Amino acid sequence: MGYGAYLKDLLRPLGVYRLEGSIGGAELESLGQALDGVGAELDRVQREMCLATAEDEGLEAVERLMVRRPVASDPARRRAALAALLRIGGDSFTLAAINDNLKGCGLNAVAGEGKEPQTVEVRFPEVPGIPDGFEEMRAIIEEILPCHLRIDYMFWYVTWAIMEHRFQTWGEIEQLDLSWEELEKLVM
Repeated sequence: MGYGAYLKDLLRPLGVYRLEGSIGGAELESLGQALDGVGAELDRVQREMCLATAEDEGLEAVERLMVRRPVASDPARRRAALAALLRIGGDSFTLAAINDNLKGCGLNAVAGEGKEPQTVEVRFPEVPGIPDGFEEMRAIIEEILPCHLRIDYMFWYVTWAIMEHRFQTWGEIEQLDLSWEELEKLVM
């Protein structure tokens, strides 16, 4: 129900006003349309003010406050990445806290203890090969992780076993007309 109908319903019990087919009724409809526009704008402002619901202007405003921007492009991933960046604090150095903070990259980056002392291995389990925007992610990761740790980035690619399972002959692979880089990332 729009504000025009709401205004008419408010005055109808008085029984004094002719609300349909009159100048007063048309005026209430006109005022109602203006209030509908104001209501829609207030809804948009309320949505953009909260990081959990922001879609464009609100996300851009928060990103302008940050030193680095997440590489995520869709609004849900941007919201999650910005929330993770905002949670970073002085006590964010446990492995669980570091992994939570790495969500600020915009991709699922997972840190684990390295094989050698004082090393951290960072993996991108959802993305085969080197993720797009890796240099920006690398800068964010290196700002988040303690500076005394060596960071080893671990990337994964298709294996020969997966290739043998998916394709019977090399002819099937050649029909796909893939570059070597595309073939390396052909894991799905």
